[in-house]
Amino acid sequence: MTSTPANTMNDHISKKYDAELESIRTRVLQMGGMVELQIAKALDGLASGDLDELEQVIDSDRRINLLEVELDEACTQVIAKRQPAAGDLRLVMTVIKMITDLERIGDEAKKIAKLSKRLHSSDSPYTPRIELRHSANIAIDMLRKTLDAFARLDITSAADVVRQDKEVDAEFKGIIRQLITFLMEDPRTISRGIDTLFMAKAIERIGDHAKNMSEYVVYMVKGRDVRHVGIAEMEKEIAR
Repeated sequence: MTSTPANTMNDHISKKYDAELESIRTRVLQMGGMVELQIAKALDGLASGDLDELEQVIDSDRRINLLEVELDEACTQVIAKRQPAAGDLRLVMTVIKMITDLERIGDEAKKIAKLSKRLHSSDSPYTPRIELRHSANIAIDMLRKTLDAFARLDITSAADVVRQDKEVDAEFKGIIRQLITFLMEDPRTISRGIDTLFMAKAIERIGDHAKNMSEYVVYMVKGRDVRHVGIAEMEKEIAR
């Protein structure tokens, strides 16, 4: 059967709409990849003392901020022009929430880079006494899993991300205990100890933002808000 002009126009509009949504999804993943790279580079700079690499992290934060603004505007345009419903609306709302968390993760990476730069720019050489890489690797893995779940509409790893957040929280508490011990032994290290504490807190916050994003993915796929319900209730919802 030959399509009527009206049907042809509807097909065109539908394809354009799908392309707009796909573009938004792709750009969210691009933003997520940039943020993940920023964290890794900030930690590499902390370990190596490469001031140029740390400065690149600080400068690149502007690109992440710009992507957030562009994606927010794209989502606003889709809502205004397309009036999405059901799953499409949940996708757009999820993106609006996720890009806020991604931008804040970028801010935490920038904070780590700034503190690392200050530590390595001081007169006396900086030798880390507290290991931050393990907790950071967990937080990065949480972010990676969440972005993968968003890309594949796969919520099975969402509960794992929530459990990993508890690991990051436990690591942070352990770091605090170590810092207190070191500061009591040598009060001259207080300034550097405080900077290390702020970096550890930034990593803990990255885990919190990744956890938030995993919960948004569950909402996008299942249509159920699982914030504040606890891991057991979240797993029940995922299993349905």
